[in-house]
Amino acid sequence: MDWLVDDAGICQALSPRKFPFLPSPYRLYHFLTDLDALLEQSPHPQDLLPQLFPRVAHLLHTSPWLQWPDLTPDADLGWAVQTLYDEPNYPITVQRVAWAANGRSPVHNHATWGLVAQVVGTEVNHLWRRVAPDSDAVAPAGDYPLRAGDMIGFYPNAIHSIAAGDDAPTLTFNLYGLTDYQQRWQFDPSTGTAQLF
Repeated sequence: MDWLVDDAGICQALSPRKFPFLPSPYRLYHFLTDLDALLEQSPHPQDLLPQLFPRVAHLLHTSPWLQWPDLTPDADLGWAVQTLYDEPNYPITVQRVAWAANGRSPVHNHATWGLVAQVVGTEVNHLWRRVAPDSDAVAPAGDYPLRAGDMIGFYPNAIHSIAAGDDAPTLTFNLYGLTDYQQRWQFDPSTGTAQLF
């Protein structure tokens, strides 16, 4: 199942993927070249993200190395991040992320569009919404479990937290736009406050 979360925390199910004609194997450099062209044509998340779901699915299907569960979560942090592509001042970051069993993230936004594909294991995305436009207080907006093959996309102001399943480790393929770190927040639902994340 593919999900898309808007800035207000409203999640909608996307139609079944329609695959464009893509080379096979669809290598990471093909994907990045396509993404570069898509960003020029459709820079807004509402236009860009639906076009990314089938491309990410095809990339993962034809690039088994991206699915190898060879990334071990840090024992203290409970997660590990492997950056596959990141270029200064360029609006694309590609990562693989592994979580230890039952790992949890804080409530946060990314201050950019993002897409997460579940590769191994299960995770639940807990969605949140601001209780008022200028408030740091957040309220739950729904839970969306992801199994291997599922994806979820986020608009820049979408707020979520992650709970990894008890299967260890989980592995995701993560794709992000250019982050405005002065707008990336970690929220505390119990106090209604936020701090830079």
